[in-house]
Amino acid sequence: GFVVGHAGLYQALAMFAVAYFIIGMTVLSVCAIATNGALDAGGAYYMISRALGPEFGGSIGIMFFLANVCGSALYVLGLVEAVVDSFGIPPGQKVGAGVHVLPQSYWYELLYGTVLLALCLLVCLVGASIYAKATFLIFLIVAGVLGTILVSFFATQPIGVPIRLPYFNGSETENGSFTGFSLATLRDNLGGGYGVDYTTGQMMSFSSVFAVMFNGCTGIMAGSNMSGDLKRPSYSIPRGTISAVLFTYLVYNLLAFLMCATCSRTLLQKDYGFLRDISIFPPLVTVGIYAATLSAAMSNLIGASRILYALARDDLFGRALVLAKKTSASGNPVMAVILSWLVVQLVLFSGKLNTIAGVVTTFFLLVYATVNLACLALEWASAPNFRPTFRYFTWHTCLLGIAGCCVMMFLISPVSASASLGFLLLLLLALHYLSPSSTWGYISQALIFHQVRKYLLMLDVRKDHVKFWRPQMLLMVQNPRGSARLIDFVNDLKKSGLYVLGHVELQDLDTLPSDPLQPQQDSWLSLVDKLNVKAFVSLTLAPSVRHGVRQLLFTSGLGGMRPNTLVLGFYDDAAPQDGLARHPAFTSAREEVPLGFPPLRAPAAPKLLSAREYVGIVADALKMLRNVLLARQLESLDKAWELRRAASPPPAIHVWPVNLLRPDSARYADTSSLFLLQMACVLNMARAWRRAHLRLFLCVEAGAMPHAQEEKLRQLLKDLRIQAQIQLVPWDAVTRLHWQTPRGPPGGPAPIGAAEEEEEGSVNYPANATQVSDEYVCAANKLVLEQSPTPAVRFLYLPRPPADTSLYLLYLHQLELLTRGLGPTVLVHGVSAVTSTQL
Repeated sequence: GFVVGHAGLYQALAMFAVAYFIIGMTVLSVCAIATNGALDAGGAYYMISRALGPEFGGSIGIMFFLANVCGSALYVLGLVEAVVDSFGIPPGQKVGAGVHVLPQSYWYELLYGTVLLALCLLVCLVGASIYAKATFLIFLIVAGVLGTILVSFFATQPIGVPIRLPYFNGSETENGSFTGFSLATLRDNLGGGYGVDYTTGQMMSFSSVFAVMFNGCTGIMAGSNMSGDLKRPSYSIPRGTISAVLFTYLVYNLLAFLMCATCSRTLLQKDYGFLRDISIFPPLVTVGIYAATLSAAMSNLIGASRILYALARDDLFGRALVLAKKTSASGNPVMAVILSWLVVQLVLFSGKLNTIAGVVTTFFLLVYATVNLACLALEWASAPNFRPTFRYFTWHTCLLGIAGCCVMMFLISPVSASASLGFLLLLLLALHYLSPSSTWGYISQALIFHQVRKYLLMLDVRKDHVKFWRPQMLLMVQNPRGSARLIDFVNDLKKSGLYVLGHVELQDLDTLPSDPLQPQQDSWLSLVDKLNVKAFVSLTLAPSVRHGVRQLLFTSGLGGMRPNTLVLGFYDDAAPQDGLARHPAFTSAREEVPLGFPPLRAPAAPKLLSAREYVGIVADALKMLRNVLLARQLESLDKAWELRRAASPPPAIHVWPVNLLRPDSARYADTSSLFLLQMACVLNMARAWRRAHLRLFLCVEAGAMPHAQEEKLRQLLKDLRIQAQIQLVPWDAVTRLHWQTPRGPPGGPAPIGAAEEEEEGSVNYPANATQVSDEYVCAANKLVLEQSPTPAVRFLYLPRPPADTSLYLLYLHQLELLTRGLGPTVLVHGVSAVTSTQL
């Protein structure tokens, strides 16, 4: 009557259609989730938490608990209004007559609500079985009353109905009328006629009427809330819920039509209990109203208690809900029932039904939207284990349900909707950071996998362009205990590219009972989390380190995301230091080093990798057209100290783009030099290194027009948009040592790097490393070392290994001499074009 009286028949039918459209879409989602596996206590909370994870589940669980609590209070207040309307002393009178003996005031109505709520509490404390019996009895009563009302519309003769309207100084009487079936009455009630709600004194509108009406449709979750008490929830919930929705929708529409055709608008708007006045047996209507509202109040109270119990049992809120875990001998969560009753009692202080209707509706709509979201996520994730036996849904129905709920939330009350979403967001953040991890499975992982696979297929390597090039690193790590700072440094070098930590285990799978790498995987992943680096882990078994690195270079990555740069630690005789033990991530009082990595190699113990094999790995990577970085003494790089020290002078990055082991070819614009420049620039672009200054060293000889070379290099840096300071370094004294070295026989081998033309794509090897003397290399090392101030890190040109494998040891010896005592140093050799001057 309230809905039809204010909104008229057309708008009332539209409200029912909108409400049941939202409910219908949500019911399809509920049925799909309910038939996809075993359900436990908690209903919608259980469905959402197991589908979307603990953050969404816990936050929506609290919202759904509050919705049921407020819904229970709303129905109790509605029952109080009905009781006072039937038995209350009329306004303006001090003493009642006949059955009108109950005083009316805020405190008296609160007392009546408390008594009625206590009755609901008693039923719920006994358990679900007595509640089921009570609700079945109430269903029979309500069905009988409904039949009586339908008969009354046809059997009752036209009558006038006096209406007492309460005012602040007494009461006023108006006359409503029951006209019987009348075309004139129907025409008068077709359109809207919003007026003042006589219980609250507030002007009604479409949104406020819809908010009150929608609360009469929220019982669809009553069955799912009892999922822990049902014998076969996957069978009962779909059939019971769909039947209830169809039945109530038909009844609401039928009653709306009958009321509009037989009752005047005055009667509908100003007497919400008019059905008693037109019934052939008025007391039965009163009993029916009491029974229906009492049943709804109990349903919401027991639903709230089951949700609270499920939240407590899942330990999402820790000790805050530990009391709600206690159950009776029969398994009834009595403490959850009592706690829910206390919260409902607090809500009763709001006083009037229509005051909290908007908040309750907003909460329910938010829960329904999330149920649809859970089903949508499961459907979009396309997980093979999502196989609900209920198939009458698609992702379109889920999306429509979400859209309908969100639109109606903001139409009803933008303030309540915004506040509810804000509260939900706070709960999400709190649970994300504070709740323990769960083993329920995270739908986010399934969705990420689905999307990543789709986009990886779209990442076409044939469409790569140099201007969008980024480093994709494969860092080989023997033992993370000795490589913590190197792992962190390479993380700064990756520039949003792929980063893979590779490790080779020297074992033969044929001689082992199972894969030894699987138990290690968790330790490596925990290491990545602790060091806060964005890296993947790739482990392999191989008979030798060289074979293992080849495997990883061939197989690491997927599609267009494959490593293009190999990073190795330097091969020297330095004793390894345990960097993890000193790393800030492992030195706090709460953290130990729980990772299952073996202790570091003793200084006197033999290495797993020979020097010849090490140089062979570098040669293999270059053959496979991978760039190579060799990092020496990076474990001595204290990045935090370097970047936090006094601003004057700021930390520096020294860049030597010339091949110091090939003094007869001082070229600055070959592919490897440009790659070296790019890597130094990438490091400088990392957030932690932005304060550092790039310093580029130009080696010049007397009579070689140094200023022209400097201007040419400056123009190159300008074209490449690289901010760097150029410093001229005379090196005549160094090169003189090279030219004074006895040369090989005429027509003999050329120096290191001769005929090397990477920019043209050829792969030519230097023939001899013997043309550079140790004296020259030591002089070049001293030249680099003398440049002040001491930088945080140096980038040096890495020459290609010689083609003659017998010269591998000499090649490595020269690299060791060149970088000895330089501190953190990165030797770089690039084989691919990585810089662009194009837009």
